[in-house]
Amino acid sequence: MRSERATIQKISLPLSLFLFAFFSLTKILLFDNYIDNPSYAANCDFMNKKAVYPGSFDPITNGHVDIIHRGLKVFDQIVVAVLENPKKKPLFTTKERVDMIKSIFRDMKHVEIHSFHGLLVDFAKNMQARVIMRGLRAISDFEYEFQMALMNRKLNPEIETFFMTPSVNYSFLSSNLVKEVSLLGGSLEGLIPEEVEEKIREKFRNDPNVTLI
Repeated sequence: MRSERATIQKISLPLSLFLFAFFSLTKILLFDNYIDNPSYAANCDFMNKKAVYPGSFDPITNGHVDIIHRGLKVFDQIVVAVLENPKKKPLFTTKERVDMIKSIFRDMKHVEIHSFHGLLVDFAKNMQARVIMRGLRAISDFEYEFQMALMNRKLNPEIETFFMTPSVNYSFLSSNLVKEVSLLGGSLEGLIPEEVEEKIREKFRNDPNVTLI
């Protein structure tokens, strides 16, 4: 009995710490302005406005698509922000990634697609958006997202971070995993949009020297 209690305590402590940190982050990002300034709630109408959804999207997956569709239930408009990072060598060029996403959402006027470089908060401000929307897949994502959210808030306190968890079917999914599966000849069914699958197969087929390093 004592050993069972000790085991439960070992499991409960990390979980409790995670839940406490998650609650604290949520409070910091969504509620502390209200506490400090009661007029904040009356003036803060971002929940029905525009949100920026940033990422490398190399390539975009069904998990990303799911977040965008569900985000439109909260926000009137979502700006998909494709990151230009000269330090990385993506599988697809920035233009290719932008074009693929535009093709997927070609019939959805409430979704804009742009590329950006530099500070995300500056891009969001230029887009007249007050919210950065991020997907939070697992506990392993939490520490990085926590740091980025607080840094962005330090850089521009007027911009909030809004976290969304993915659907269960996509909780394991990432662009890197998709590329690895494709490179090794595995099935991508249900993981990425069909037009993206055609592009990624073509990319590996036309250039056998492509690697993921």
